[in-house]
Amino acid sequence: MRFALAATVGFSVLLALPAAAQERSFNFALRGGVAAIPQYPGSDDYEAAPDFGFTFGALRWGGLNVGNGVRALPDNGLSFKGAFKVIGSRDDEDAPELAGLDDIDTAVELGFGLTYQETNWRAFGEVRKGVTGHSGVTGTVGADAIYRPTDRWLFTFGPRVYFGDDEYASTYFGVSAAEAGTSGFAAYDADGGTLGAGVELQGTYFLSDRWAVEGAVTYERLLGDAGDSPITLQGSDDQWRVRLGLSRVFTLNF
Repeated sequence: MRFALAATVGFSVLLALPAAAQERSFNFALRGGVAAIPQYPGSDDYEAAPDFGFTFGALRWGGLNVGNGVRALPDNGLSFKGAFKVIGSRDDEDAPELAGLDDIDTAVELGFGLTYQETNWRAFGEVRKGVTGHSGVTGTVGADAIYRPTDRWLFTFGPRVYFGDDEYASTYFGVSAAEAGTSGFAAYDADGGTLGAGVELQGTYFLSDRWAVEGAVTYERLLGDAGDSPITLQGSDDQWRVRLGLSRVFTLNF
């Protein structure tokens, strides 16, 4: 009798394990593709570069229930998100017009943001900290109109404002006295603030529940000390970016 009771309890626990595992899951999408970007901030030359992206979908962990999946319609209201950006390296081997300026390593910026979502529009803001390449603080504030002509197509379009602190502005747009002595640029002290503004158009076509083709065109006009920098004046304050890639949805159960 005791054996039968123990076996029944054990069998019940085994049956419950898959359900419990399903309560802990992480849903997200990864994007990979190619992009055409300015050779460096303020450049009028463009280069091909790899493009990577991450989209948070949902997290289920016990009583924690955040998001409703990458492919599902987002919940209306306020939500948190992660923020990630990569800025390519800058050196005078690839850009001889910058001879005499210090090289800058590839920058990785990490941070967080807030989004307020409604059915046909959203507004967001994010703050990022440079962990490589520069140690400044940057961020973006923007809004989008959202258009879903079918269940496979998604389009967003809206304005963007970009900002950075003194450390960020000095790294990419400043010219130190030492650099002025070894380059053709005059010394320039770049301060932070609003450094750019523009618009972005994004389009997504969902091939299946897991795969999608994503593309975007972004225009930014450099402003403030970024627009007035001698680095920008010998290049361009009009900055375009175009990207195209594939994304795949993943769901990890643990």
